[in-house]
Amino acid sequence: MDLSEIFTVPPIDRLMQDPTITEIMINGPDRIFIERAGVRTDSGLTFEGEHRLRYAIERMLEANPGFRVDLSSPMVDLALPDGSRVNVCIPPVVVGGPHVTIRRFNRPVKVPADLVDVGTVSEPMATFLGEAVRTGASVLYSGATGSGKTTLLEVLATRLDPSERVIVIEDTMELHLAQPNVVRMLGRPPNLEGKGEITLGVLFRNSLRMRPKRIILGEIRGAEVIDYLQAINSGHGGAQAVIHASNAREAVLRMIQLAMMSGRGADRRSVSQQIIEGLDLIVQLDQHADGVRRVVAVTQVNPNPGAPDGIALEDIYRWIPRSLEGGRVEGDFRATGRVPRILSKMRLAGVQLDEAFFTGEVDDSDLAPEVL
Repeated sequence: MDLSEIFTVPPIDRLMQDPTITEIMINGPDRIFIERAGVRTDSGLTFEGEHRLRYAIERMLEANPGFRVDLSSPMVDLALPDGSRVNVCIPPVVVGGPHVTIRRFNRPVKVPADLVDVGTVSEPMATFLGEAVRTGASVLYSGATGSGKTTLLEVLATRLDPSERVIVIEDTMELHLAQPNVVRMLGRPPNLEGKGEITLGVLFRNSLRMRPKRIILGEIRGAEVIDYLQAINSGHGGAQAVIHASNAREAVLRMIQLAMMSGRGADRRSVSQQIIEGLDLIVQLDQHADGVRRVVAVTQVNPNPGAPDGIALEDIYRWIPRSLEGGRVEGDFRATGRVPRILSKMRLAGVQLDEAFFTGEVDDSDLAPEVL
């Protein structure tokens, strides 16, 4: 089933045919908002009635066998054939009719050089991150919804060796990799009787038996954080993951909190130690007022025995904003002068990065590491 077969109802059929639209937000049959180039506006379009919107939802459900949305399960995440991601909510959890959010899989960014062209990173940052991922750095991509985490992960994954076996674990299909040897594993919610759930943690543990070279975890949101940390500390370096957090500090604290809340007897100190030993980089993204998604910090995780959790976070690169001119946020990507801890490992893998990639361009008074 392709998109033309699913979307036969106006006006959603027209919106899905527009390649410039990156997100469609339907707040009931009478209000439809869209996003273009990172800017959200009212489309001015409406459905003929709530029954037409519900019919469109039914067509999307037909493309996702086994999924449902009804009074007993009023929220559902779906995937469309083109890779777009859909969230549906119906009353009583929302007011004013069904609400549908469609995040389009329409990514113009394909390779690291494209990241530079659209302003997501600087050229030195693109080179460093691409080589770090290629040579086995464990990277955590952090940011809010829609900040560009998935796109960045996909683009940097193009640097992986095509011979590597990559296992992607998600609860809804969103990541799309170009590598030939990719295994896709999807979690499953419980059925009406509350049975049959397959968690990301279960999938992660099973993936370790499938001879992976790389494991990519679509999002850390629960007990699977323990499996991720154990993997990157037991010979599965190079694992990538996504987490929702507003900065590197919050990302680390959230990992610790999720591990402590997992019910698996995680000790805070041991979790912190696993983060120090296994996690190489935290890449923080943000979508700014001009709609551009930027990497605002590339941070390394270092030990600090004197801190409560023994962790020091040190930025390697930062985005420094200057002003808002003509609707665009002006600023610079700057190196802090810190040499990444993983650089020695990268050089053993044949990477030769000039020290100029890390020449300090940030005021020394602003470089104190953040400790946890």
